Amino acid sequence: MTISYGAAGALAQHTDTVTPALPAGTAAGQLAILQVVSAHPNDSQPTTPSGWTLAGSLSGGAGTFGLNTGLRRLTLFARVLTGGDTAPTTAIPAGSSGSAIGARVFTLSRTAGKGWRWAFTAGADAVSDTAFSAACSDALTWAVGDFAVLAYGWNTQTASSSARAVTATGITYAAATSLLADQISSGNGGRLHMATTSVTAGSGTQAPTVTATLSAAAAGVGAVLRVREAGSGVTASPQSVFPPRNLVSVTGLKADDITSVTVYRQVGTSLTAVRAASSVDTTGTDVLLRVDAEQPFGVSLAYAAVLTDVAGNQWTVSSGSLTSTVAGDVISDAIRGTGAKVFIEAWDDKKRTRDATQFNVNGRLVVVGRKRSAAQATVTVSTDTDEDGDDLQDVLDNATEGVILIRKQVTLAGADGYLALLDDDERRTWTIPFRTWDLDTVETEAWPDVLEAAGFTLADIAANFSTLADIASSFSTLLAIAMYDFGN
Repeated sequence: MTISYGAAGALAQHTDTVTPALPAGTAAGQLAILQVVSAHPNDSQPTTPSGWTLAGSLSGGAGTFGLNTGLRRLTLFARVLTGGDTAPTTAIPAGSSGSAIGARVFTLSRTAGKGWRWAFTAGADAVSDTAFSAACSDALTWAVGDFAVLAYGWNTQTASSSARAVTATGITYAAATSLLADQISSGNGGRLHMATTSVTAGSGTQAPTVTATLSAAAAGVGAVLRVREAGSGVTASPQSVFPPRNLVSVTGLKADDITSVTVYRQVGTSLTAVRAASSVDTTGTDVLLRVDAEQPFGVSLAYAAVLTDVAGNQWTVSSGSLTSTVAGDVISDAIRGTGAKVFIEAWDDKKRTRDATQFNVNGRLVVVGRKRSAAQATVTVSTDTDEDGDDLQDVLDNATEGVILIRKQVTLAGADGYLALLDDDERRTWTIPFRTWDLDTVETEAWPDVLEAAGFTLADIAANFSTLADIASSFSTLLAIAMYDFGN
C-alpha cells in the first residue's frame, strides 16, 4: 500500500473569495486537498466549499494585523474525487481592510485500501525569526507507511523556506519533499508552502513539531495532515438459516484507530440502527460483528457503518446490497433466534382505546382524556405443517419479554412490527397438519437494544455437530463460531 503526491493546480488569491482550479489529470478515487492561507482583522475562518470536508484550521503569528505582520490562518479541506468534480470556492468576509486569501488544490493517489483516512494537527510559532518551529497541539497515531502533508502559512510575503521537516518522539520520517511555495500579495499578504513525507520507522501516539528555515523573519502556523489508506469496511452476509438473518461485520478497525462504531440498516434513504450496534466502543478491537434478525423481507437493503476514530473524525462505509427472501410470512423472536413460517390470514382491525371522561357543562359536552393507546388486534395466522406449527408454539411459549416480531413475505407497512402477546387460540384440523391461530396482541416497541440478536441457536449446533470434540476441531476461535453459517 502506497500513497503518492499527484499534482497541484494554480494558486488563486483575492481579498475575500477564491476558486482555485483543480489540477490537470484528476481521477475518481484521488484525495484532493485544498490548502488555504488567509488574513482578516477578525481572524475569520474560510467557508467550507460545497462537497468538501474541513480537515482543520488554526491561526497564529505575531504583531498587530497589517502588511506582513499579525495573525494568519492556515486551513485545510479535503474531498475524495468522484469524477467530473468542479473547482471549490471558499471565502472570508469582504470589505475588510487588508483582508487576503490564497489557496491551492493538490491531489494524492493510493495503490490499495478501501478509501481514505486522515487526521489533522497544527501549531503556531509566534516568534518572528527565520527558524520556524510549530509544536502541534494534538497527538496523532503513527505507523510505518503513514503519509504526511506538511502545510505552512506565514505572515510575510517574501519568506521563502528550506529544510522543511517534521519530528515526533520515537518516529522516523523520510526527508521531506518541498512542493508548493506561493506568495500571497493581495491585501496584507501572506505565504503558503507545502511539503510531503512519510513514516519509515517507529509507531505510537505523538504530537509532531513542524519546522522550516526561512529566508526572512516571519511567524505563523505549521500543520500536519496524516493520511492513510483505509482498511476498515463493512460487509453483510446472509445466513442460510430460518428465520433469515444477516451477519454484519465491520473489520479493519485497529489500523484506522476506530474507537466507536454505529451500524445501520439502509432501505432506500431510510436508516435504522441495527440491534446492539449503536455507539459501540471498539477501542483496541479489530472486528465488530452483529446479527440482523429483524430485516424486512423482499426488498433490497444494505448496511452502513459510521466509524469514529481516536481524533473524533467520522467516516461512513457501506456494504453491498442484498435481499432477504422467504416462502411465507414469519413470526420470530430475534433475541433467541427462533421463528416460524406462517401465513397471515386475517388482521381486520386495529382498535385503539382512550381513557376519557365526558362532562356536561351548561349543555356543552367537555371531554377530558388521555393519549390514545397502542393498537390492539386479533391476528389470525395459519401453519401448513406440523414442523411450522411446532415452531410457532416454541416462539409463543418462550417469546422474549412476551414480544414477537411479525413480518410479511414482502414487507408491508402496517403489518411488519412488534406485538406484545396477550393470549392465543389454536384451532386444529384433525385430518391434515393445517392449523389456524388467533393471536390477541398489542402493538409495542422492539426489545431493548442491549439484548443482542442471536446468531445461532443450540438447535443449530445440534443439527451440525455431534459432540463437543467436533465443535472444537471445527473452530479455532469463538469469532469463527460467530461467523459460521449454521444453515449449511
